[in-house]
Amino acid sequence: MKVKNWIRKDPVSIERTALLQDAVQLMKKHSIRHLPVVDDGQLVGFITESDLRQFFFPSMIEDIPVHQVMVTDPITINVNSSIETAARLIHDYKIGGLPVLDGNELVGVITASDLLSAFIEVMGILKSSSRLDVIVSDASVGIEDVTKIIKAHDCEIVSIATDSRSKKKKVYYFRMEKCDLGPIVRSLEEAGHQVVSVMD
Repeated sequence: MKVKNWIRKDPVSIERTALLQDAVQLMKKHSIRHLPVVDDGQLVGFITESDLRQFFFPSMIEDIPVHQVMVTDPITINVNSSIETAARLIHDYKIGGLPVLDGNELVGVITASDLLSAFIEVMGILKSSSRLDVIVSDASVGIEDVTKIIKAHDCEIVSIATDSRSKKKKVYYFRMEKCDLGPIVRSLEEAGHQVVSVMD
């Protein structure tokens, strides 16, 4: 999935010469916490709600221009990058959002909240669904075998995930459209797979 499918398009931005109090008002008005800073339409910085927390009283920001506080070389991402790349950048740099560029043009902002929504959608978490947690008998062919068994019971798989941190036998999480799991569990165990959790 691409970043362009999840960005907040037509992003609210602010000029570098504007005052911090203007930035605060924009954030409140649009219920946002990240604000790209532009100069003649080009991205020159990024300012966040956390950048403004150092100013305890409203009077402290009355005369301070945005460019004195903004991050002048923000981490950015291309509009055609994957959401996985965006998530990795946000995680690695411990930031809450990224300006999204198409070439040199600012086209949006993607935040940690946006990425969470994307992954929830991909994983089908909010849909009515069933889940099986399975230790496959042979990781090299077992996933394909488990998939075939599930499909043989006319159950549609929504997503498959695993925990890459596991040092022992990996548990694979199969999320499916709502279906009767009993027969599937029996077929999996007969095939030598270990079902460790059932969520119906």
